[in-house]
Amino acid sequence: MPAFAKAAAAADPSGFALVDPSGEMTWTQVDLALNRCAQALLATDLGPHRRIAVFAENAAEVALAHLGGLLAGCSSVPVNFHLNAAEAAYILSDSETEVVFVGPSTAERGLSAARTAGVNRIVGWGCDGLDDALRRSITPWEEFLAGADDADPPDEITPLPNLLYTSGTTGQPKGTELPPTMFAGGANMSEHLAALATGRFAGSGTHLVVGPMYHTGPLSGMRLLATGTPSVILGRFDAEATLVAIDRYRTGSAVMVPTHFVRLLALPPDVRDRYDVGSMQTVAHTGASCPIDVKRAMISWWGPVFTEAYGATEVGTVCSITSEEWLAHPGSVGRPIGPFSALVLDEAGNELGAGTEGRLYFRDATGRGMIYPNDPTKTAESNPEPGLFTLGEIGRIDDDGYVYITDRFSDMVVSGGANIYPAEAEQLLAEHPMVADVACIGVPHPEMGEELRALIVPEQTTHASGSDPDTGELAGELAGDLAGWLRERLTPMKCPRSYVLVGDLLRNTMGKINKRRLREAYLAGELPSP
Repeated sequence: MPAFAKAAAAADPSGFALVDPSGEMTWTQVDLALNRCAQALLATDLGPHRRIAVFAENAAEVALAHLGGLLAGCSSVPVNFHLNAAEAAYILSDSETEVVFVGPSTAERGLSAARTAGVNRIVGWGCDGLDDALRRSITPWEEFLAGADDADPPDEITPLPNLLYTSGTTGQPKGTELPPTMFAGGANMSEHLAALATGRFAGSGTHLVVGPMYHTGPLSGMRLLATGTPSVILGRFDAEATLVAIDRYRTGSAVMVPTHFVRLLALPPDVRDRYDVGSMQTVAHTGASCPIDVKRAMISWWGPVFTEAYGATEVGTVCSITSEEWLAHPGSVGRPIGPFSALVLDEAGNELGAGTEGRLYFRDATGRGMIYPNDPTKTAESNPEPGLFTLGEIGRIDDDGYVYITDRFSDMVVSGGANIYPAEAEQLLAEHPMVADVACIGVPHPEMGEELRALIVPEQTTHASGSDPDTGELAGELAGDLAGWLRERLTPMKCPRSYVLVGDLLRNTMGKINKRRLREAYLAGELPSP
């Protein structure tokens, strides 16, 4: 175990180090599991990139697999546990993963994905419910650990960043390494862990992992365990369970998204008052723009403990703002942080002055910008000049240098903190016999921020009688037919939440759709009826 964690273990050998829905682990138990996981991976041929993948829902084993991989000099790949087998197989193959870890809800999909991708080592936990043939193909987690040495892994190992996969605009996600702004680096593991111990949550006490651990925020927070910081890992989000965990374990830090805030605030006042949240010192929130009234309410309830981080997986945080700053500049996502600077450009690429709305770009002083290791074409497209990139949004910068997001010019939809690109759903829906044309857009949603909505131009043989006469939203068999058909072919989180019949998608003479114009026309009720 790293020196930081050893010190914590010596100070409180029976105290909890890691908690998940199944129970608690002491520092001694974590020490043994981490060392054996790292040693087992060190004894495995992992290829030149030393890639392992974790395809499982939140659990203690997810943290131990990622951290054991880190200590063994592996580049771990978090795989979204909602993905189907084919989608997961693409990531395993593209990343050149050699070992994949699975949990009870992903075991069958993970095994199928591994076979397709040619991955021969599958390690799993909670897989007793599988039939004998499938179970024999998976090495049980306990067996994987039991067969390994329990000595500390060498300190001179070079730490490698995670490889994360972002939603693809054309159907395939793109792999990008955790950027230097989010990875502690270091020439060896000792330097890496020392740098990790000085991060944003240093000194904030027990860390609460709220979001799914395939996202960068929860993944980064989980690494605090290696610095001797206890961690409490929640399963799928439940608002009251979150308050219970804060109260019981006196957690001091967390990473959340605005949807978490909306659901917490929706609890009845008597339920909220039942739990003490005074231990929370630092809450980083990211993933989507937070409504002003929601953030004011959270600051009123929990105090000025919130720091907003605006950025992307590819580059990390580019803007940041504390609660105190935000109260003086409500609605802002903050000022740029080094090595980034912000600028607003018009459609011709000319820089605009303070307070003028336009396309929001950032310049990376290091010249790195966005990098996709396996896709040089995508890398070139994302950086119109070295170090200059955009996250696809419209915004303005005030006289004090604070950035405000006002719209999005890319097709991406952010729903509940998850990035969804409409292209996959559109391509599949276009093949349905009742669909003549289709476009998916993001529309406001009170809890998720946005939801993906499909605008359907029906074939002439399709009647609009199955739609709401006021909104055009499909109901009954028509909606069920489209939704069911699509869910058989696409991960549910990528599917539209609703379907609306329209008469036209405002394509230009070249047949292209301006998604921003289409969204504005739809929300204003200006699209023709079918």
